[in-house]
This record gives sequence, C-alpha cells and structure tokens, in this order.
Amino acid sequence: MILNYDVIVIGGGHAGCEAATASANMGAKTCLVTMDMNKIAQMSCNPAIGGIAKGQIVREIDALGGQMALVTDATAIQFRMLNRSKGPAVWSPRAQCDRGKFIWKWRQMLDETEHLDIWQDQADELLVENGEAVGVKTIWGCELRAKAVIITAGTFLNGLMHIGRKMVPGGRIAEPAVPNLTESITRHGIRSARMKTGTPVRIDKRSIHFEEMERQDGENGYYKFSYMGEQRPLQQLPCWVCYTNEEVHQTLRSGLADSPLYNGQIQSIGPRYCPSIETKLVTFPERPQHLLFLEPEGETTNEMYLNGFSSSLPMDVQIAALKKIPALRDLKVYRPGYAIEYDFFDPTQLKHSLESKVVKNLFLAGQVNGTTGYEEAGGQGTIAGINAALKAGSIGCCGSVTDTTFELKRDEAYIGVLIDDLVTKGVDEPYRMFTSRAEYRILLRQDDADARLTEKGYQLGIAKRERYDWWLEKKQHIEEIETFCKTYAIKPKLVNGALEAIGSTPLVYGCKLEDLVARPELNFKKLYEIVPELKAMVDKLPNRKEEIAEAAEIHIKYKGYIEREQMVAEKMHRLENIKIKGKFDYPNLTAISTEARQKLEKIQPETLAQASRIPGVSPSDINAMLVLLGR
Repeated sequence: MILNYDVIVIGGGHAGCEAATASANMGAKTCLVTMDMNKIAQMSCNPAIGGIAKGQIVREIDALGGQMALVTDATAIQFRMLNRSKGPAVWSPRAQCDRGKFIWKWRQMLDETEHLDIWQDQADELLVENGEAVGVKTIWGCELRAKAVIITAGTFLNGLMHIGRKMVPGGRIAEPAVPNLTESITRHGIRSARMKTGTPVRIDKRSIHFEEMERQDGENGYYKFSYMGEQRPLQQLPCWVCYTNEEVHQTLRSGLADSPLYNGQIQSIGPRYCPSIETKLVTFPERPQHLLFLEPEGETTNEMYLNGFSSSLPMDVQIAALKKIPALRDLKVYRPGYAIEYDFFDPTQLKHSLESKVVKNLFLAGQVNGTTGYEEAGGQGTIAGINAALKAGSIGCCGSVTDTTFELKRDEAYIGVLIDDLVTKGVDEPYRMFTSRAEYRILLRQDDADARLTEKGYQLGIAKRERYDWWLEKKQHIEEIETFCKTYAIKPKLVNGALEAIGSTPLVYGCKLEDLVARPELNFKKLYEIVPELKAMVDKLPNRKEEIAEAAEIHIKYKGYIEREQMVAEKMHRLENIKIKGKFDYPNLTAISTEARQKLEKIQPETLAQASRIPGVSPSDINAMLVLLGR
C-alpha cells in the first residue's frame, strides 16, 4: 500500500508532535508515524516541563503557535518560577505534569489538528531517490511517500537498555528498538554515533515516610507557560526533598563492578549535566550526601519519580541503597532505574533549517541530533516542521511567507542558540540548554517570547488569529503603561516620605515615574502605594493584567541594558549578512591556521558569523577571510 503526503514525521515524541502540528497548521498534508498511539509525547524520564533556559524554549514554542505550553498548563500539578532571586533575564518556568494526562492532552491536540493523520507503524527504511528523501517504508510493508521527511526517532534507533550486566534491546522500557532505520540513513553519507542516557527508579508513594522528608510546594500565582489558555485546572501537589548518606554510598560502591558505566559495557557518550548516582560517587567522592527530589507522576497515581538518582546499577543494589535513606526504609518500587544507548546523527551535517546537507528534503529533530530534554526536542521539532512545510510548498494562513526556509538567530530565540550550537559546534555529549549558552540573555527573556516570535508564527500560519490578536492587545497595553510612566511627573514632596519609609533615596528634584521604576529597590507593587494612578491604570486592563504590568515593568527597568545588547546584536548581524558558502577552498587557504582550515572544511559555514563561532577558528582567521573577501 502507498500513502501520499506533503510531510511525513517519524516518531511521536516531543519533537515529532511539534513538527507534525507545525507542518499541518501551515496547511501541509502531514502524517505522523508512531509505534504506539497510546504513548504520544511520552515523558520517558522526568514528568516535568521547563527549567533553567528550558522554560524559555517552551514559551518560544508557544509564542510561535506550538502546543507544548498549552499541554503543560492543562496537565500541570506543580508550577514554579526558577531563579526568582536573580534578574528577569534568567527567570525560568518549570512545571511537574500528570504523565498520563499529558499524553492524552497531546493526543487530543493531534486529533483536532486539520491536515494531520496518524499512522501506527514502525519506520524501517528511508526512501531516497536522486539524493532526495521521498518517503519511508514500514515493517508492515506500507510505503509512505512525501515531499519532505522528518526523523524524530528519539532513543529508539538501535536502542539498548542496561540494568547491571543485563542488556535488553529497546527504545524505552517495555518498548522495542528500531533496528534498521539508522543504516538506511547512514548509507547515504550521513554520519552516526552512539549516546547514552538514563532514568531513575519509580517508587510507590505508599511505602514512603513523608514525615521524614522536606516538603516543597509550588507557586499558585498568575504565572503559567502559555500566553493563551486558562490557569492550571488540576490539583496542585508538593514535591519532597531528601538526601543520600554514607551508608547509601557504601552500598552503591559495592555494585560498581557490575555497573555498565564502569565495567566496559557502555562506551558511548553520556550526559555530563545530569549524571547517574554512580557517576556522582566516582566524580565527587568527598561529598557526604547528594540531594534527591521525590516528584509525583500524576494527580491520582501512587507512582513517584526520584530525581537525582538516575542509575543503571543492578536492581538489588539500587533498592538496597535506597532503603538506607530513613524516609525510604520501607521502599517499594515499580521498576528500577536503567540506562539506554542509542544512535544519533552528526548535527554539523545539518543546515540551520534542520534539513540535511547530505540528503535533500530530509529533516532531523530531537535526540537524533544529539540533544537531551523534551524542550530542546520540541523546539527543534517546531523548526523542522515549519521548514518541511515550506519545502513542500505550504505558505501558511496569511499567504505572506516568501522565504524558502525559516531560521531563528541567536538574538531572536533560545531555539536559535540551540540550533546554531548544534550545526556549528556539533556535540561531544548530549546537548542541554543553559542560560549561559546565550550571549543575548537580556533579549531572550521568558516574559517577552511573544514579542519576539508571535508575529513570525502568525505569518507562517502556525500562530492563529486569536493568538495574534491577543498579542496585539497586550502590546498596546504595554505601550500605554510605558508611555504613562514616561510622561507622569513625580513631585518630591508627595513621594519622599514613602520613599524613605521603604529605604529608597528621597528625591531632590522632580522626575518622571519611569525614573522611579528604574530603581532596583522599587517595583510596581511598591509604587502602587506611592502612585495610586499607576495602580488604577493597571486595574483597568481587561485581562492578564499582572502579566502585562510585569512585561512593562521589566522593559522600563532594563531599558538601557536591552538597548545596549540590541546594539551588540546588530553588529553581529553584519557578519551574518556576509555569505561565504562556496567562496573559499579551505584546504588551500594558507592565510588561516591549519585547525581553522580543517574545521571550516568539515562544517562549511553559511556566513562569516557562523564561521566565527566554530571552535578553533580564531578572530585572526576571521580577519584574514574578511581581507580575502575584499579582494
């Protein structure tokens, strides 16, 4: 049987779901191929979305018109805004979700998406004709043909799970591996390698002594992930904190000889930023304890997730060690932790659109590009879905998209930073996003993702009219508040008493309200008492008044920093506009260093700015190339 589509997406994880909905919402006839329709967007590890820098990515997906934030808000059972003690440039939302409800909410989203079909099957072979991807064949003999193919296979490509010395093929616990797809891709010149990740034990909460743990509640304020939708509808639950101890460590060390990480069984690359408990013991032998978070898996389930105890040690060692923690002395588990090895593809062989440089019309997104995390996967899936739809000829609901590719710059989105890092630098470990990876953090705040991206999403057709109209209304209200603060005159005799009472320096001369907003010790909440007119203005807003007021306050308070960072970004854009692809014979370019020649030949950067970000290419190499371009 042959089925014909514009875009085919292989894999129903976080990257695949965002890719499929993005493509379909742009009008492309799309098919999502998944092995199990009951595990759509399965949270294979922690049942949480967001975190440091990851939360910004989710808000960017949402601003573009993606689904992850909406699904998260609908299924969240705890929400927190991380990094509140620091500046708003690094505030990051995070939510625990009900794992089962998360799947079914995503399934509902997919079912309600026009132009999108789901096909339950397993991809077995990539079909390539004349150097172009034209479809896939499945294990059941179905042939799906399309103008563009997106691979989002997660950890399933030749997946191999480890618990102690026991090894079982699989892409996830109790799910089969995909054995042949990698070879059908690499035979066309695409490079692959192996990576490793892991997941912790799952615990029955009825066996836990919660009275001996530290309770950690979430926030119940107005914050959420999506700029659209309603506040969290589910019951909000606490997380719990405990620690390992020396008895735990001694038990774990007794099993190291059988650890796949240390007996030679696993030789692939593992995540440095989310190490297993055995790796923590080996790397930090002097530490007497390690922090663990016990997190609920759902609103009603007894299953809990032990964050910080990822392990592939023998199951009896894992359980015996955990019973040495007083609160877990009567521990019962649903399953032990395990490690998994899987194939990924060299992301330096991708364009910024996530299309392969080697095989035309083939896009790759998610863990197959060497990343880790649901959010990084969802961001890549969104970009791959957009570009696959553009490749297939879709132009979105507005009919105004003229470019053949959609790419985000490093000063436009964390998603842009993520993709540029992947295609420019490659990976030597599973890539995880941090705020420190972004040089324009003040521009890439979680509060302004809609300001940066909703217009783009609407032009593409992913963001619908309702979302776009809400952004225009919000933008108007923000500007009204900023104008008010810029023009409202403050007289010293009317405010100095209040300023002194809260420890702020009294005024000598009159000023505008924005000058008070700019003071670090002042915020809108305090100023409402001093300037009732400001509070009256905010109270008149029709909806989402806290969100709008905060956006205006941040923009006023950090205006100087924002403008300075925008100037730096503009300077870098000049290098982004200098195209160098195909203009240099790198092996014979003696004016630059040998290392630079080798790196540039391998990656073949599109612009001089991308070349400047390649490790091993120095500023003097860039200057030499600029001189040669001038000649």
